[in-house]
Amino acid sequence: VTDNGIGIPAEMRERIFEMFAQIEHPTDKAYAGLGIGLTLVKSLVELHDGRITVESPGCNQGSTFSVQLSTTKELPEVEQESTTVSASQTGCRVLIVDDNQAAAQLLGVVVKTLGNEVRRAGDGQEAIAVAAAFRPHVILMDIGMPRMNGYEAAQHIRQQTWGQGIKLVALTGWGQEEDRRRTKEAGFDHHLTKPAEPSELEKLFREMTASQAGNNPKPLIDQTFKSNEEAS
Repeated sequence: VTDNGIGIPAEMRERIFEMFAQIEHPTDKAYAGLGIGLTLVKSLVELHDGRITVESPGCNQGSTFSVQLSTTKELPEVEQESTTVSASQTGCRVLIVDDNQAAAQLLGVVVKTLGNEVRRAGDGQEAIAVAAAFRPHVILMDIGMPRMNGYEAAQHIRQQTWGQGIKLVALTGWGQEEDRRRTKEAGFDHHLTKPAEPSELEKLFREMTASQAGNNPKPLIDQTFKSNEEAS
């Protein structure tokens, strides 16, 4: 796959497939992505016993990605030991609420990658129902949604006994001072503007994990918890 775009500096070619690795472009202040796409591609290619490489003459000179896959019909042995972070050991239960299904799925990938257990809801009413059963440690909630918006859902959750200790995070495209005031009044603990940087989310979950560990020596994830709704 070849393009004639921004290219890759020589010093970044060894790191470009690392999780959250991004190329800084001082002249372009636009959002540069999550930094997980190439990591996922590399993982998928290697699962098929292949490899991926990249070549680029440098900045603004395009890039070429090459994928090589084995033609063998024999399936390689799969390692039984998981290489992912276990949510039952280090993570939080996280509920993602957004009526944009594609955005919620992508955010779910990032949150899972950071070692958390994930559920999703498509609007405020569904969020309340899922939260009542799932009992998340953190809720990442959009504001503008059908049926019930994020403000209303947050207020309802805060009125419940089980909702008092949940970390409510507004994740929205509305980032003005007035928007932040309204989310605070609705009961949110944090206000993040879309798209959230992985580093912001990682810091949030790290602080949450440390706080929970200090209050309770048991793992954050209740091993006896069962839910009929599985995250995609």
